[in-house]
Amino acid sequence: MSAPVVVGVDGFPSSLDAVDLAVQEAELRGTGVRVVHALPGSAGGRVRPSVSASAERVVAEAVERARATAAPDTAVGHEAVAGEAAAVLEARSADAELVVIGGGGPGVLGGLLLGSTAVHLAAHAHCPVLVACAEPRQGGEVLLGVEGSPAAEPAVGFAFAEASRRRVDLVAFHAWSEWTERAYDGPGDPLTLAYDPEHLRDEEERLLAEALSGWQARYPDVAVRRRLVKRRTRPALIGASGGAQLLVVGARGRGGLTGLLLGSVSQTLLHHARCPVAVVRNAAPSP
Repeated sequence: MSAPVVVGVDGFPSSLDAVDLAVQEAELRGTGVRVVHALPGSAGGRVRPSVSASAERVVAEAVERARATAAPDTAVGHEAVAGEAAAVLEARSADAELVVIGGGGPGVLGGLLLGSTAVHLAAHAHCPVLVACAEPRQGGEVLLGVEGSPAAEPAVGFAFAEASRRRVDLVAFHAWSEWTERAYDGPGDPLTLAYDPEHLRDEEERLLAEALSGWQARYPDVAVRRRLVKRRTRPALIGASGGAQLLVVGARGRGGLTGLLLGSVSQTLLHHARCPVAVVRNAAPSP
């Protein structure tokens, strides 16, 4: 059997949603599910008995949920590990097909979307990270947020593979604006003097085509629809996610998130996307 789908649980309802999603993903891949609960240790790495008993309840509830929804031949493993959630899940991601986490709540893993743990996991996990920020829907397409940099190549490949696995269309979505988001280079910067909107659109179309180049030949069974919209990235992707069963975006490793996942864009997508969001990092070091 291939590597399992790892799901982080914390005892809050959002982590049970993550369990449901992990079971679906495991069955799509023909592999098992591994439930992981991270809990803080005390001095010397020991876990207090009260915390250990609570952890056992959290894990038992998640395992029961997984076994109730999984096919009889889907293996469901589990473990409670002393340590911080980010470090535990990063370590488990090295032997995982996918890591699934819930979309909110105040628990150990529930804060993933609000603080540095989410950034750490998305930037350092050894496999894609799937956030259950909304209930998956049947029949929707796979939506790929095209950022255009070489670092986003793994996300493009993941999106094609998911569309093929699910037997649905892939929507390659790229939002652009006449306002550049790069640093201001001074009064001689030509972008501050004049621009040609039609030329800019042509360049964005070229970027979208280059991002998909080669992948359509590798996945001839996947029907690809390109969408180029003149709109800010955040509202454009959130709106488009309303018809998708999965949104795929890229992340660059080592130094943090870039492109579509830069700053408030990532927080907005992970909080407000209307379908689960997969973050696929580039394993190559950032230049």
